Amino acid sequence: MAKYQNEVKELLEAIGGKENISAVSHCMTRMRFVLADEKKADMKRIEQISCVKGTFTQAGQFQVIIGNDVSTFFNEFTAYAGVEGVSKDAAKQAAKSNQTWIQKLMSNLGEIFAPIIPALICGGLVLGFRNVIDSIAFFENGTKTLVEISQFWAGVDSFLWLIGEAVFWLLPVGIVWSITKKMGTTQMLGIVLGLTLVSSQLLNGFNVATTPADQIPVWDFGFTTVRMIGYQGQVIAAMMAGFVLVYLEKFFRKHCPAVVSMIVVPFCSLVPAVFIAHMVVGPIGWTIGNAIGNVVYAGLTSNFRFVFALAFGLLYAPVVMTGLHHMTNAVDSQLVTSTGGTMLWPMIALSNIAQAPACWP
Repeated sequence: MAKYQNEVKELLEAIGGKENISAVSHCMTRMRFVLADEKKADMKRIEQISCVKGTFTQAGQFQVIIGNDVSTFFNEFTAYAGVEGVSKDAAKQAAKSNQTWIQKLMSNLGEIFAPIIPALICGGLVLGFRNVIDSIAFFENGTKTLVEISQFWAGVDSFLWLIGEAVFWLLPVGIVWSITKKMGTTQMLGIVLGLTLVSSQLLNGFNVATTPADQIPVWDFGFTTVRMIGYQGQVIAAMMAGFVLVYLEKFFRKHCPAVVSMIVVPFCSLVPAVFIAHMVVGPIGWTIGNAIGNVVYAGLTSNFRFVFALAFGLLYAPVVMTGLHHMTNAVDSQLVTSTGGTMLWPMIALSNIAQAPACWP
């Protein structure tokens, strides 16, 4: 006998029947439905089902919280309802038809940054550890750091910068790769474009502010010059360059004969994308990114920072339920680039930590 026979039957009826289910999947604790008409779902009735812990809608998906036994419930539900489960990615794609344009934008932004978050976390921990050993004077009456009194830890500190540099200085490579992966175009071309943004031939983007204008190298095309500036750590510029490449490749792949597409499409996509990245969207993205970082940094450090912090703390948890919180990943990365650190991540961490005691019975 099925473990959830009665509950499965109740849920199917309360959710509007089989014909109201466009797609269904599950995660670790929740059933994820894409419904043809969410208004047909009786939320009060669903929440009265014995095994249901709650319901909510996020990013176009109607989610029913079951708990750790959700996989068993899912199997029994799909068998009884006569519907076929799909992957979470397929459910996300189906759910986009229920999203507003801003939700679609934030969803795509989140899917771009999700693959590189583990690297950002690792890089952040590495930089934090380096700050402890090379910047805080714990020894000799608070006059020297661990790096200053130990050659071993000085070597460790220098060696770990390999990871810090790869994660934060070369971040555009990861961003452009993730965009091509998300959009279904050639990922290797994305990696190459990202590398051209942080090439050693260019002036390091972090040194631009301290370099006199007449000492910045340029490409001289005779009728005009273009500054040879790298985009180390730049988020918005890398995203704009990535989308230029994606749409160029899609355009040429659509109009190029298949017999020569392997030669024509990569060349006609990558070369113009590199030119456009350095001559047009790169400088524009640099300006936009710095402006966003400066505005948020001002909110976090001004005399009214307590108002900004209060508003952020009040709104962050509800915004998570809509999926719009993914936009903070781009802001966080930009803050790290422009100011050397971010105060948003600690605030988000405190919000997450606070959820545990808030749910304590």
